[in-house]
Amino acid sequence: MQELSHVDESGAVRMVDVGGKPAARRRATARGAVRMAPETGRRLRELPKGDALVTAQLAGIMAAKRTSELIPLCHPLPLTHVEVGLAVGDTGVEIVASAETTAQTGVEMEALVAVTIAALTVYDMAKAIDKGMEITDVGLVEKTKAPLQGRG
Repeated sequence: MQELSHVDESGAVRMVDVGGKPAARRRATARGAVRMAPETGRRLRELPKGDALVTAQLAGIMAAKRTSELIPLCHPLPLTHVEVGLAVGDTGVEIVASAETTAQTGVEMEALVAVTIAALTVYDMAKAIDKGMEITDVGLVEKTKAPLQGRG
């Protein structure tokens, strides 16, 4: 079993020291879904609270920027780009979020938080008309790391 990076030798939680790692260009993409009745999906842009898709997109972007405030051991990162896309299909809303940074640690948590908060926002805005919605399939799709040009 691989050692847990957020636990020290005595079992106490700790923030990982990334000070000795070189900065790199990092990107992560996550995906999730909100399952709902087809009629609910057709109404998402015209709900009493407003356009759920636009609101969820903005909520996901804002949440990614605040990940280190929400998850205690996450490093605050200078995000260079966050993108959240929502697509309505036959079974609900598919959400894909990507986060990018140039830093010493990855942006997986930021992408996952963006997807999750976008999904929760859709759920919150449509819960009055669809009691059977489910948030499902949240997970990391991809993460990449590229060394910075001109640095070893």
